Amino acid sequence: MCNLFRMEDKDHVAAWAKDVESLINLMPAYQMNPDQSGPIIRNTADGRRQLTNARWGLPSPIFVQKKAAEARADKMRAKGQAVDMDALIRMEPDRGVTNVRKLTLPHWKRWLGVEHRCIVPVTSFAEPDPGAQEPGGKVPNAWFARDEQKSLMFFAGIHVLGWQSVRKVKDGLTTDDLYGFLTTDPNGLVKPIHEKAMPVLLLTKEATATWLRAPWDEAKDLARPLPDDALIISSREPYGSSIVSKSGEPVTQGSLL
Repeated sequence: MCNLFRMEDKDHVAAWAKDVESLINLMPAYQMNPDQSGPIIRNTADGRRQLTNARWGLPSPIFVQKKAAEARADKMRAKGQAVDMDALIRMEPDRGVTNVRKLTLPHWKRWLGVEHRCIVPVTSFAEPDPGAQEPGGKVPNAWFARDEQKSLMFFAGIHVLGWQSVRKVKDGLTTDDLYGFLTTDPNGLVKPIHEKAMPVLLLTKEATATWLRAPWDEAKDLARPLPDDALIISSREPYGSSIVSKSGEPVTQGSLL
């Protein structure tokens, strides 16, 4: 699954999204990890498109929360402590689901309407490449892009507004706008490196418009692998390597908008 991606030039988004209302200022470059806040383009209730921030990681299915809470309850019972299962489930930490694959699950079906669809700007994404393992056992990342210029593309995403959950124990219950993006079968370029899945990528304005506005029966057809020649491996880099912004300053994992 894709849990690391980059946006390396905000001018790509500015040129593409001239008709999009922006609520944020984009940094020249950034690298995204799960549970961090980054930009998405979403539909508003009155039919506009809006560039805003959301936290990466959709709510986990309730059975995942229940399983974790039940394990915690068993430990409490073993110590003779009283158990309030509803409270345990509500306060069970959930860092979220970054990639959505099984679209027929009821958990996801409720968020497949246009009011919950979004697109996520990206210029490259990474998967660990075991075949290029380095001395000492380190596995570098293979970075996938459209071309050497790292032209703009978008993940097909889903977002949820105002979700209450415990993302981190130290923060307690928080209210967040959340997002994640769809994955599908890997194409011939990605499969030798990550055989399970690749992100659902949108390369044209027509595709992004369909994802954001079309009925689900039409939009779901976009959840398919790209042709093998639609991407390249732009680089292989050690995990944790940084990118450099236009100002020449390094932008490392964890640097946000």
